[in-house]
Parts: sequence; structure tokens; C-alpha cells
Amino acid sequence: MTRILPGILAMAAIVVASNILVQFLFGQWLTWGAFTYPLAFLVTDVMNRVYGPGPARRVVFAGFVVGVACSFVGTQIMGEFGPLVTLRIAMGSGLAFLTAQLLDVAIFDRLRGGRWWRAPLASTLIGSTVDTAIFFTVAFSGVLTFLEPANDVSWAGEALPLLGIGPVVPLWMSLAVADWGVKLALALIALIPFRLIVGRMMARVA
Repeated sequence: MTRILPGILAMAAIVVASNILVQFLFGQWLTWGAFTYPLAFLVTDVMNRVYGPGPARRVVFAGFVVGVACSFVGTQIMGEFGPLVTLRIAMGSGLAFLTAQLLDVAIFDRLRGGRWWRAPLASTLIGSTVDTAIFFTVAFSGVLTFLEPANDVSWAGEALPLLGIGPVVPLWMSLAVADWGVKLALALIALIPFRLIVGRMMARVA
């Protein structure tokens, strides 16, 4: 456990920071949390490369526990339109995180024998796509209103052009596409710190 403690602390910091920064808008379609949350995939992939899938999963579960705690705190804080974190947001966040991160671990482990960039890039791209799809669908889709009938998410279903320029779709789909785009961009950028961090950690382990 001691050897993966830095990974656990990094994951916890990212989860806490993302839960705080998601309250602040960045432009029309994003929040600041969109720029910090994808770093969770970097932490998972570094742990996977250096220590293997088992320790990586333990880091993921630690992040999940921290996320659940953050969601609970958020449900106790009242904003202008109700609690900062609704049941649907809490469910979507937890399910998306755990599913996407564990999928990331599995895909990375399957591809670990290839070129150094192949496993982190493929696992992060697929994991990020699943994460985005699960979170925004569970949290805001009108089809799942039965999950929390008292929570009015009709604002998320407002029909608008996709990202202001595309076909007319529910607002939450524009939010999802914007979030997904940031995740994909950061997946590419994160290859640089991944390479550097893994190199240093592998030298220490050796």
C-alpha cells in the first residue's frame, strides 16, 4: 500500500479539485472541472504501467470512495436551485468514474506489451468516451427522469444547435460533446507527462 500511496493521494486530489471546479463555468459549454478530471486517467495509467493492474485498481477504488464522499458533502450544500449535487449527478458521477477507470485498467493491461504510447492512449480514449456517455446520460437525460422525479432537469433538454453550430439536440448533448473533446485533447497531451513520470518511477523501482 505504501508504494501506491502517492497515486492514491494524487487521485484523491484530482477528484476533490474536480468536484470543486465543476461549480465554475468556463465559457458556454464547459466547467473548469473538465480540465482537471481527465488527469485521473493519467494517474491510473502511470500506476498500471509501474505496478500493474492490481495496484491500479486499488488507486481507482480509493478515488471512487473520495468521490462518493465529495458527492455526499455536495448534497448537503444548498445552492440557488437546490443542493449542489443531486442524486442523479451523484449516481452518474460514481458510475461513470468506476466503470471508465476500471475499463481503462483492463484495456491498458491488455495492450501493455505494445508501443509505449499505445496502452495509455487507447485506454484513456475509450475510458473517457464511456465516462462522458454514462455521466451525462444518467445525470441529465430526460429518459431517466424516473431516477429522481423531484429533480427538474428540463433545462438540460432545451433544444439547441450542437455547440451552437450543429444540428438541433438537447443542451446536455452539447455539454457532453464539449467535455468529451477536452478529454480527448488531454489524452494526447498527457502522453508527455506519462512518459516522463513512468521513466522516473521505473528507475526508482529498479
